[in-house]
Amino acid sequence: MILTHPFTTTAFELPGYRITRSFGVVRGIMVRSRSVVGNFGASIQSIFGGNISIYTSLCERTREDTFNLMLTHAGQLGANAVIGVRYDATEIAPGITEVLCYGTAVLVEKVN
Repeated sequence: MILTHPFTTTAFELPGYRITRSFGVVRGIMVRSRSVVGNFGASIQSIFGGNISIYTSLCERTREDTFNLMLTHAGQLGANAVIGVRYDATEIAPGITEVLCYGTAVLVEKVN
C-alpha cells in the first residue's frame, strides 16, 4: 500500500503553512537482500547493457516501503507533515543493503 501525504517534502518549509510543533526525527528503515533468482536475472540483463530492471524494481520497492514506514512513524507521533525528507543506503554485507528514509515530523497549519 502506498501512503501519500501532501505535506511531505525535501524542503524545510511548506509555503503557505507555518510549523506549530516539531516532533523530531522520524524514520523508516529496511534491510533487503537480493535473491539468487534476482541476481541470475540481473546478470542476464547486464550482458545486454542498459537498465537492469530487476534491481531498479527492488530499489524502488524498498524506497517506497521505507517512505511508508517513515510516514507511519510520523503519524504515530501526531504529525501532519514531514519536512527535510532524505534517503540513505548502506551495503552492510555483499548483497545486503540497509535503506533509510528520514525527515523531521512537524505539525503545520495554514497561514491566513
